[in-house]
Amino acid sequence: MPLYKRWTEGKAEWGIWKVTETDDELLSCLSESFPYAEELEQFKSPVRRTEYLSVRVLLKVLLGKEYRICYYPSGKPYLSDIGLHITISHTCGYVSVGIHPEKEVGMDIEQRTHRVERVKDYFLCEEEMLDSEMLPPDEKLNRLLLHWSAKETMFKILDREGVSLRHHFRIFPFSLHEKGFMQGVEYFTGKSQHFSIRYFVTPHFVCTWCTSSLF
Repeated sequence: MPLYKRWTEGKAEWGIWKVTETDDELLSCLSESFPYAEELEQFKSPVRRTEYLSVRVLLKVLLGKEYRICYYPSGKPYLSDIGLHITISHTCGYVSVGIHPEKEVGMDIEQRTHRVERVKDYFLCEEEMLDSEMLPPDEKLNRLLLHWSAKETMFKILDREGVSLRHHFRIFPFSLHEKGFMQGVEYFTGKSQHFSIRYFVTPHFVCTWCTSSLF
């Protein structure tokens, strides 16, 4: 079973799955009573189909039971049969899920690739990473990825139309380690909600996750 990592924090539970199975192998882990075949038809990409199935297998492992994942018009996922908040992310070869019975959760995983340097103006605000050109290449890459991932995590919790990663979120300076935490804030709602975001860095991806401070 390629369960890469599983952990709990208070009432929240998190998991990451390393995808090594074929679609048929993943389907064999799931119930035939759910309309997976029908829903799979909407995906033209084989990668998206595999991610879809892997997420549902991981959710079943975390909860010990199978639940159907539905989506709000915004794209935010929810579980139609149980009162749990859920967050989903995927990157090359991995999928992740976070769940909480009471609070909104956000989680994001990003592949370690230098592509992030080409899109940094999409998510970095003017006050962030002012010393980026002075950093060693590996540290610069990890910091860029963590800024991007952390803002995606906050975005998933906020779930508001019109939010800009660059203009409405800020990550404050933090010490970079293999694992640690960052502080972030949103400026979209007028409430300046703060986020305490956990992270870890691997050779293949970075991961960030957070539980909302608000009910």
